[in-house]
Amino acid sequence: MELRPEEISSIIKEQIKRYEKTLEMVDIGTVIQVGDAIARIHGLEGCMAGELIEFPGEVFGMVMNLEEDNVGCVLLGSDENIREGDTVKRTGRIIEVPVGDAMMGRVVNALGQPIDGKGAIATSKFSPIEKIAPGVITRKSVSEPLQTGIKAIDSIVPIGRGQRELIIGDRQTGKTALAIDTILNQKGEDVICIYVAIGQKRSTVAQIVDTLEKRGAMDYTIIVSATASELAPLQYIAPYTGVTIAEEFMDNGKDVLIVYDDLSKHAIAYRAMSLLLRRPPGREAFPGDVFYLHSRLLERAAKLDDKYGGGSITALPIIETLAGDITAYIPTNVISITDGQIFLETDLFFAGQRPAINTGLSVSRVGGSAQIKAMKKVAGRIKLELAQYRELAAFAQFGSELDKETKERLDQGERMLQILKQPQYSPVSVEHQVIIIYAVLNKHLADIPVAKISAFEKEFLKFVDNNYPDIVQSIKTSKDLTDDNIERIKQALGEFKKNF
Repeated sequence: MELRPEEISSIIKEQIKRYEKTLEMVDIGTVIQVGDAIARIHGLEGCMAGELIEFPGEVFGMVMNLEEDNVGCVLLGSDENIREGDTVKRTGRIIEVPVGDAMMGRVVNALGQPIDGKGAIATSKFSPIEKIAPGVITRKSVSEPLQTGIKAIDSIVPIGRGQRELIIGDRQTGKTALAIDTILNQKGEDVICIYVAIGQKRSTVAQIVDTLEKRGAMDYTIIVSATASELAPLQYIAPYTGVTIAEEFMDNGKDVLIVYDDLSKHAIAYRAMSLLLRRPPGREAFPGDVFYLHSRLLERAAKLDDKYGGGSITALPIIETLAGDITAYIPTNVISITDGQIFLETDLFFAGQRPAINTGLSVSRVGGSAQIKAMKKVAGRIKLELAQYRELAAFAQFGSELDKETKERLDQGERMLQILKQPQYSPVSVEHQVIIIYAVLNKHLADIPVAKISAFEKEFLKFVDNNYPDIVQSIKTSKDLTDDNIERIKQALGEFKKNF
């Protein structure tokens, strides 16, 4: 083969012509310490707080501490193959998760990746998990009810769209059950539901998914799961991922309900991370910014003004107490951030009052503005009457001889408590609630034995649906309880009682 010098020189000349001088700057660092899902890195001078950085083997970390001579970061994957001396690169990105309609009906992890085996999520839209909450000007006061389908809540501690209502109580008192019932009740209500499981058992999350699927609620629900077996950093970002997915829907004018189950485990995961990063501990060994951890999350729930689309995020954070102590650090913090709390009591639960809502300690700071007119009319007296009943019942324990009036009031209180009982997974429509609460408060059930109240309620509502559908329809359309409706309810009661 013959080499021709002129050909070679022309190629070289061509290459020289096309030569461009480009410098690519890559900010890199070196791992100086790794373990317990925490890494310390030397270098990375231009790094941002909360930035994603890439370790060898496609493991990512999130920057938490910016110190003088090193960067403290939490790993979002296994630290098995990361060694001291490994090179780390900046990505220049803050953690983002996929958002949009493609998320509907899916189960995702804390990074928004699908874990339900239904393939990839077809969305090209991503949103950063940390955002500033809507300001005062963009908000509107809460005025529209979000029906939970639970009589004790809708009548006594009503929840409005855009509200943050805390569900608080000991373990095994039915906190998750309340939240799941509320999700089930949103069927056909045009509300998108997001359930965030933080530090739950995998079996529990699987059970919840199964329950929602069987009852057709997965069509409008998204589940974000960071189970107990996952790393603390993933449990820490899970609720922010949930609210970021919710904000996309809210910005498009839709109503969203989000459940954080539960924020006690979220605070514990954050405490573990903070202590490993050597941040100074405060009360109960939590870091000083643990209040900000939850306030910046819950403030993102809002009802937007109509000028800004009118969407809303309603948040139901759950907090687990120890031995009913609502004065502990995290419970008091979250109580002070939310617009009210539903307090579930172990004693009530074991006494058979389920849902075990303590109507004395539970409160909604939105109140009547989150109720329809009809419910306001019938349920106005219920809280007061229950409080008086509890006081009387406490005194009646000591006295053997009770006068007729006291006995009547005690009987009335028992019937009211009986009406507020409700089995799991059986939400009641607001129209039915209005009818039955009207009946009990106006002493139309005084002649029904307490043991038969539940059966009476079930049969009577069925009877109304079949024979007096106009009552239900009228309350549904007008959202009010007219004198005509009241007459019809009395008529229905009289007719039904003859055969009961």
